Amino acid sequence: MTPIPVPPPHLAPGKTPKQERSRATRQRLLEAAVSCLAERGWAGSTVTVVAERAGVSRGAAQHHFPTREDLFTAAVEYVAEERSTALRALFPQGAANRAAVVGALVDLYTGPLFRAALHLWVAASNEDQLGPRVTELESRVGRETHRIAVELLGADETVPGVRETVQGLLDMARGLGLANLLTDDATRRRRVVTQWAALLDSALDGAPD
Repeated sequence: MTPIPVPPPHLAPGKTPKQERSRATRQRLLEAAVSCLAERGWAGSTVTVVAERAGVSRGAAQHHFPTREDLFTAAVEYVAEERSTALRALFPQGAANRAAVVGALVDLYTGPLFRAALHLWVAASNEDQLGPRVTELESRVGRETHRIAVELLGADETVPGVRETVQGLLDMARGLGLANLLTDDATRRRRVVTQWAALLDSALDGAPD
C-alpha cells in the first residue's frame, strides 16, 4: 500500500507550502504596517512603504489588503490580539496578584501598538472612510481588554461599582500611555501602579456581598 505523504514538520497541519507562504507574507505586512504607523504616522505610512519594509511587492500587499484602510485596521487588530494572548499567558491561572496585573495592563498602553493605534485614531477623526472602521475596531479591542482585566483581577461585575472601577483602571492606563509618548515616565508610572493596585484591593475585596 502506498504510504500517505506527511507534510514537512515546519508546516502547520493542513497547510500547503503556498498557503504557508501566503500566511507568512500576510503576517510580515501586518507587523510592518504597525511599525510604520508607530514611527511615521498615518501621513507617512503608505502601502508602498509598508510593502518595502515587509520585503514584498506592492501588488502582493494589495492582494492581501486591497485598500490602505484594510491594511492598517487589520494590522492594529492583529497586534492587539497578539498582546491579549501574551497578557493571558502571563497569568495562566487567571486571577493573580493585582499589582502585577495592573502593571501588565499599563504596559499594553506604553509600547508601539498604542503609538500605532493613536495615529490611527487621529487619522480616523479626519478620514471619512477610516472613521467607522476604527470606531468599530476600538470598540472590539476595548471590550476584549475589559474582559481580560475582569478575569485577571478576579473582579465580580455583578457588584455595583465594580465595572466602573475596572473601566477607570483602563482609562488610567491609557492616560499613562499618552504621558509616555513625550517622555519616559517609568518612575512615576510605577508609583501610580502601586497606588492603583492598593485601591483595587480595597474596592474589589471590600465590595459588599
